[in-house]
Amino acid sequence: MQRKNYILNSRYSQRSGFAMIMAITVIVIVATIMALSLSLTTQTTKKTTDLYLYEQAVLLSKSSTEYALLRIAQDGPCTHTNDLTNFSDPSGLYTIDIKMQYVYTTNCAVAADNYFPAGTVMSTLEQNGTVVMDVTVSTNVGTEPIRYFRRTLQKL
Repeated sequence: MQRKNYILNSRYSQRSGFAMIMAITVIVIVATIMALSLSLTTQTTKKTTDLYLYEQAVLLSKSSTEYALLRIAQDGPCTHTNDLTNFSDPSGLYTIDIKMQYVYTTNCAVAADNYFPAGTVMSTLEQNGTVVMDVTVSTNVGTEPIRYFRRTLQKL
């Protein structure tokens, strides 16, 4: 019986490597597409999380303003100083600071630093009983710290 050895046969040893080059090219293209899709998925998840946390901060600032107005209505407009600071939402993710400055034409029992300076206070009857609230909502939960600031002028 004769044994055929095609490896040493000169006719088969001169094959071109075109199939191997095509296979490597396809693998490189598929790997590049997979790496780009993984990168895009990671960025989309990060942006979605940050946008969600930012929208929650905006809504918390609005509800914190309403909460401060409720506290003023319950306790009276001249009883609060800057005591609505460093409280957090029920989930504990956000820190909320509320600074209030009252505008009155008459004297109030609140400390003097809680009023605007005398040159900026308008003494018209339309502006009597107004509070300027600076609400700051901040968190460090996401990929980058989020801080939202809102200034409102509320009539008492």
